[in-house]
Amino acid sequence: MQTTNHILMIRPVDFKFNEQTAGNNKFQQANSASDVQQKALQEFDGFVALLRANGVEVTVINDTLQPETPDSIFPNNWISFHHNGEVILYPMFSVNRRAERRSDIIESLGKTFGISKITDLSTYENSDQFLEGTGSLVLDRDHKIAYACLSLRTNQEVLDDFCEKTGYQAIVFNAVDSTGYPIYHTNVMMCIGDKFAVVCFDSIPDATEQALVRGSLSQSGKEIVSITFDQMNHFAGNMLQVSNKEGESLLVMSEQAYRSLNPNQISALEKYCSLVYAPLYTIETNGGGSARCMLAEVHLPTKP
Repeated sequence: MQTTNHILMIRPVDFKFNEQTAGNNKFQQANSASDVQQKALQEFDGFVALLRANGVEVTVINDTLQPETPDSIFPNNWISFHHNGEVILYPMFSVNRRAERRSDIIESLGKTFGISKITDLSTYENSDQFLEGTGSLVLDRDHKIAYACLSLRTNQEVLDDFCEKTGYQAIVFNAVDSTGYPIYHTNVMMCIGDKFAVVCFDSIPDATEQALVRGSLSQSGKEIVSITFDQMNHFAGNMLQVSNKEGESLLVMSEQAYRSLNPNQISALEKYCSLVYAPLYTIETNGGGSARCMLAEVHLPTKP
């Protein structure tokens, strides 16, 4: 299935602007305020409460002060979980983000879920090749298609290895922001749901690549909801479809993303999901990521 009702989230203890990621993440904006961690924690806790109130199972793991991991709030970049019991670990661009990989988190989940295999792609860091999880990869799990825009953080060779190991087919393209700068993660410009896709096609400058993405989405039965550069900059591409305990579909996003949508886009999406949104302004500004980046979907089988 495309969606799961169980999410892993990492509660921050020292969230702040990460200098190591800012060079190629143009969504980040430095903030000198002294209460960034406090505000981010309030946003995080409010987001978790909102998800739980809507019937989503959330496993919250507390981050640790050491080693220093200012972006630990975005676990989807270092790990992904799959229906066959496979856990995949990914190579990370920033040195201080590599410490986010924690075996104790996997062990904790292993008490509830069946983990049959751990595939470790992180050794590509030794050759400066990166693939940052479901930031780099927007997965159509039902059709085994991995959409990926190439960047410093999304390397073709690692992507090919991921596909060979998992049986996914890659749809590869280049994407840029309104200034022509490469977009650092695919999941800020597109979201794949079970029956729909949200895509900023303006960010794909090559007509052939744009047609490739459109064709793949159409062939797999997705209704396409296009967003603009401005909406992408408000994180309207950074959404995630989840299920709740009653099997209802929810589309999770930030308040900023929701407010950027127009009535027609909202109506199109509400045909498939209830829209759920939370204020994440501090996290978005300092971290350069939004709601989807904070959610690592647990697709593992539950132990009997």
